[in-house]
Amino acid sequence: MDTFQGKLKAEGLKIGIVLSRYNQFISERLLEGALDALEKLGADKKDLSLYKVPGSFEIPVVTKKLAESKKVNGILCLGALIRGDTPHFEYLSAEVTKGLAQISMDQGIPVSFGILTVETIEQGIERAGTKAGNKGYDAAFALVETLNLISESDLD
Repeated sequence: MDTFQGKLKAEGLKIGIVLSRYNQFISERLLEGALDALEKLGADKKDLSLYKVPGSFEIPVVTKKLAESKKVNGILCLGALIRGDTPHFEYLSAEVTKGLAQISMDQGIPVSFGILTVETIEQGIERAGTKAGNKGYDAAFALVETLNLISESDLD
């Protein structure tokens, strides 16, 4: 049986980062974690591009345009959706998730999901660098591994 697994090396990879400014105190921590991971994996800052959008709902459209541009090998999406007192959270989290998955499938480009969908601000803070680690860091690792798996196993 042949087994394939991508290496954790980011040298030469062009990565686009789409960051929601909404809940900025959390999303900025996710960005810090992602940049830390990419640096540890050998990414060159000149190969990274950051696109800041107003909120998570705007992430899919910018991700789609970026994927269509063919300027990057993969896209890292970062943000935080926090449940409130209305059904707004359910609609947003479902549509953003479906939209990003569809873009990845349609465009054939890895899109890493580093968007927190949490019940409380405290949960968001925990997942952005305290008790539960940093999910931006984790999403960056997942993107790099997936990009390398595709190229190393001749799936590209």
